[in-house]
Amino acid sequence: MSARILVYTRTTAYRHDSIPAGVAAVRALGFDVDATEDPQALEALEGPLDPYAAVVFLSTSGEVLTDAGRARLRSYVEEGGGFVGVHAAACAEYDWPYYGELLGARFARHPAHQPGKAVIEDRDHPATRHLPAAWEFTDEWYDFRTNPRGAVHVLARADESTYDGGGMGADHPLVWCREQGAGRVFYTALGHASEAYDDPDFRAHLLGGINWAARLAD
Repeated sequence: MSARILVYTRTTAYRHDSIPAGVAAVRALGFDVDATEDPQALEALEGPLDPYAAVVFLSTSGEVLTDAGRARLRSYVEEGGGFVGVHAAACAEYDWPYYGELLGARFARHPAHQPGKAVIEDRDHPATRHLPAAWEFTDEWYDFRTNPRGAVHVLARADESTYDGGGMGADHPLVWCREQGAGRVFYTALGHASEAYDDPDFRAHLLGGINWAARLAD
């Protein structure tokens, strides 16, 4: 039986046209996906693995949870559930301090959508071990309000010398993971355009991150 995943895509600010492609990609990875924009789905979360192996925030934006949903998500992760943030998940829940801690950093700005390179720092993690040392990709190359290094395990960083408009300098984390309570958190800043979700390397990147967060892979 495939693992059951909750993919949450509610937006109250900017909405990415790529959200349907992202949901379809997660389904194509072989998961049993419940995709929703209903905050009550988060309010109904129970313990980890009951029923979801992981919760994925896919390009959410703005304030997307109720107070009850915040409380349930927090207890879900703290008790061992997996949490995955994709792209604009870093643009959500600015009014909830715990969410910033959970994710590791909050979105600040981005340059134009353009080609660039990500430097892979961890060649053993399930989300990055299939990638070349310098991964060529096209995306928005998010800058963050703070550098999360030290609070997270960085898997890949942006090489700002390979694109225009980077604002964080030589140490620019882009993909990372961390533990929160008994739970696991994975975040990738990539995934702006619909085309990203057709890319085999990016799909394998998502698969590895979700599997790691859900404890389906070492």
